[in-house]
Amino acid sequence: MQISELLRFSENELQEFALLIMACVYTLRIIWILHFKAGRERQAPTGQFRTNKKKGIVYSWMNIAMPWAMESTRKKSFFYAQFVIFHLGVVAAIGLSFIIPYAPGWLESVSVVYALQAIIGLAFLVSLIRVFRRITDKYMRAISSPDDYFSLLLLTVWFFFAFFSVPNNPQAGETVLLVFFMLTAFFLIYVPFSKISHYLYYPFTRYYFGKTMGYRGVYPLAKAKR
Repeated sequence: MQISELLRFSENELQEFALLIMACVYTLRIIWILHFKAGRERQAPTGQFRTNKKKGIVYSWMNIAMPWAMESTRKKSFFYAQFVIFHLGVVAAIGLSFIIPYAPGWLESVSVVYALQAIIGLAFLVSLIRVFRRITDKYMRAISSPDDYFSLLLLTVWFFFAFFSVPNNPQAGETVLLVFFMLTAFFLIYVPFSKISHYLYYPFTRYYFGKTMGYRGVYPLAKAKR
């Protein structure tokens, strides 16, 4: 399949450069994070001795996949469903940026194309809902920064172009693919400096939290007796 030199560059060298920048920034941030040591426990172990630090850490890490373990997600399952769909869409769109240049044969399968478009399309709808909620909800507006609006709007546009890039048909016009890959490269460089990088802290914060709660006999949570 013949493509222009600009599209070839956008799919390959541009993405590789952006990934390199992202990896360098993340490496420096992780080194900075590891520079700080967690404080010692200042109390004796408490609670039931059915758990320990290791169990607490594993439970804390897995908490994101257990909506029943938190009151906020247990009572608001709709928001948790949005969270799952949105992040699956991010994974699918990122995966697409690797599939097109390195494994385009996968997209010859109609089922793969439909699956990717379904996930990314639903993520696009969820992002529209999130934009609307952030603008109309006074509580969301109060805690939102310009970066929140910019990142969410840009992600929405990115999902839009990712959806139409899935068939990978440059013969029908390269504009959609060019915009998708340029947006992807921009995100790879921008994300480490934005609030989107919150996921980088998840393993560290949940590790220390789970370690403390396990030590105190709280994590994993005990099932209520009926």
